[in-house]
Amino acid sequence: MGKISLLFIAAIVLSGPVYSQTDLGNLSTNPYSPSSTSNPYGAGSQYNPNSITNPNGQYGSPYSNKSATNPYATDAPKLYDSQGNYKGKLSSNPYDPDSVSNPYGKYGSKHSPDSINNPYGAGNPYLKDSPTNPYGTGLKVIGSGKK
Repeated sequence: MGKISLLFIAAIVLSGPVYSQTDLGNLSTNPYSPSSTSNPYGAGSQYNPNSITNPNGQYGSPYSNKSATNPYATDAPKLYDSQGNYKGKLSSNPYDPDSVSNPYGKYGSKHSPDSINNPYGAGNPYLKDSPTNPYGTGLKVIGSGKK
């Protein structure tokens, strides 16, 4: 039994890279919440290395593949509501099917109920976790990468 356990652990360790998730704050227009990307002294600080507003960081650089501002990024940060439901990628890529900037995609169309661009759907300013609610919590922004 001991040799089997040891082999199992070794297989897991040697199986490949470990992917981590980084909490980048909440996509929200609430400037007072410390976790809001609109708070220049919190998660939205341009000096925070994990901020989507830091032009020199991996999540805010226009050249990084993990950036919300790079229109060619394929590994942009992901959005989740308070129940953990996926709400698309926070990406400026208009061709990515999961991008909130794709006007024809599920998460970017102004007609889709899952889109933050729909004021009657996920972008409703009266919803607690809507990014357009100035008093709400917004959507959780999660960045990914290799450890």
